[in-house]
Amino acid sequence: MIGNLDLYRIFNVVSGNKSFSKAAQELYMTQSAVSQAIMKLENELEIQLFYRTSKGIILTNEGKLLNEYINSALGMIDVAEEKILEVNKLNTGQLRIAVGDTVSRYFLLPYLEEFHARYPGIRLKILNGTTSEICDFIKSGKADVGLCNLPIHDENLQIIPCKEVHDIFVCGDKFKRMIDKPISFEYLMKMPLIFLERKSNSRVYVENFFKKRGFQISPAFELGSHDLVLEFTKINLGISCVVKEFASDYLESGELYELKLEEEIPKRSIGICYLKNVPLSRAAGKFVERIHKV
Repeated sequence: MIGNLDLYRIFNVVSGNKSFSKAAQELYMTQSAVSQAIMKLENELEIQLFYRTSKGIILTNEGKLLNEYINSALGMIDVAEEKILEVNKLNTGQLRIAVGDTVSRYFLLPYLEEFHARYPGIRLKILNGTTSEICDFIKSGKADVGLCNLPIHDENLQIIPCKEVHDIFVCGDKFKRMIDKPISFEYLMKMPLIFLERKSNSRVYVENFFKKRGFQISPAFELGSHDLVLEFTKINLGISCVVKEFASDYLESGELYELKLEEEIPKRSIGICYLKNVPLSRAAGKFVERIHKV
């Protein structure tokens, strides 16, 4: 670019005031400094921008042409600066969250409500998927952050545990007799079991727990959602493995009963994840900060 932005700003103020002295007052500069800046710009452009007369200054034809473009350019810069300020204040922008159905319903929704109430100008986009799909969304740039069942082992992702959860087995009235004392894994495996589909990360976690103890799970039902697992269990189609925190309504109402195992399944976590080496947008950073406080 010939010249620099400061010279063009000074030229714009001078042309608007049609006076070096008035421009100097507006710019908090000396009249001599303003005059020298205009002379420098004229020398660099190799044109005359103003006619100096006894009554003041007026733009030359070349000066009028330049002024039209400078007005437009500086106006665009001002708009850009305003937009940047809006983004910094979270008055505008976008937040893309990848999440599964169950985590979305039982964990994410209250935080989405709070975030939207605080930053209504941020457009929210929710991408639904399994844990592996959520990781792919993040790594392909389709999502800023993901919320999913842990553990996840991916060196490209920053993973922050947010909420501790418990995998438990529950039953309906038909199997209520089993809740009085701990049941063995061997006896449990003989029951009609209801599980989430194999691609579910929570299913994999529980399967690995039993495999390490020499047991292979063979479910009677494999379902696509946690809610369906709960409903199938409620109508006595079998005994299911669910997340205790997400089945609290059923347990508290007495529609389902928690079974005691001879050994509890270790706790795990729901976590938020995002790319390690890519800076988060301001909106995503605020969201992660809020979730991390859980």
